[in-house]
Amino acid sequence: MSQSVMKKSALKILPGLLCLALPLSSCSSSKPASTAAMTVTPAEQRYREATDRIEKKNYDKAIVILESLMFSTRATDLEDDVLNSLADSYFKKKEYILAADTYRRLLQQTPDSPYARNAQFQLAMSYEKLSPYHELDQEYTVKAISEFTTYLDQYPSDDFGDAASDADMYKKLMEVDPSNASYRQKYEAAMAALSSQSPARYSIQAIPALREKLAHNRYSIARQYAKLKKYQAAEIFYDVVVNQYADTKWIEPAWVGKIDMEIKRGNWFEARQSIETFQQLFPGKGALVEDAAKKVLSHYSNSRDPKSKE
Repeated sequence: MSQSVMKKSALKILPGLLCLALPLSSCSSSKPASTAAMTVTPAEQRYREATDRIEKKNYDKAIVILESLMFSTRATDLEDDVLNSLADSYFKKKEYILAADTYRRLLQQTPDSPYARNAQFQLAMSYEKLSPYHELDQEYTVKAISEFTTYLDQYPSDDFGDAASDADMYKKLMEVDPSNASYRQKYEAAMAALSSQSPARYSIQAIPALREKLAHNRYSIARQYAKLKKYQAAEIFYDVVVNQYADTKWIEPAWVGKIDMEIKRGNWFEARQSIETFQQLFPGKGALVEDAAKKVLSHYSNSRDPKSKE
């Protein structure tokens, strides 16, 4: 059973325990106190069955139970438990579209849930898993970047900072009391957390990789249009890379492609400006646009265009 359910169940059991602590005459319930304290609703019983299935990695049966509880537990203490367990089960079965939908449902219906942080990260992870090769439609890549960014905005330090603080604290406590096994155990747990991949660190690394894929996709589309001799369309997509993905490795070839399209379209003035900009941005890469620069120079040398006198 999840910690959330245990906490919620403890609140229900507490009155019964208090009743047992008082003289029996002071308890007016017609049922034995122990029976009242141990009462479990049908929904809670079914949820326990689902979590038992999850522990045994029998996700199919767990999903059937949890899906049946989605509406009956709406606006109850179990709502976020059911949604979180269902979303996790979908994710572990690699049903990422259903997982993303359920994590989003949890965030929308129970925004203050203790599962919200994990749900936001897993939502981004689900979209990342759905992100295809660069040649295909990149809808899910865009969504993954958006959700990882949202996670970092809402939880910039996450558990990594807590683990670092715990490790420092228990290290100092161990220096004071080296024989304390509890301090050592908690210190080792904090160090293990530090060595693992935290959600914030993963998000920070995932976003640039996803942006590389998007830039590659736009660059590939531009190349396809160029091969079809649709130079205007090609230039539009090269411009997308130049203007939106300057932090990727596709920025240089995109500039070269853009200049080539400007020359093929006879936009000599724009091509000259682009060559000058490229040389300023990449001073050691002038050879990449050397041929283009010669073509532009030759055009102005043989042209009577007034602009050639500039």
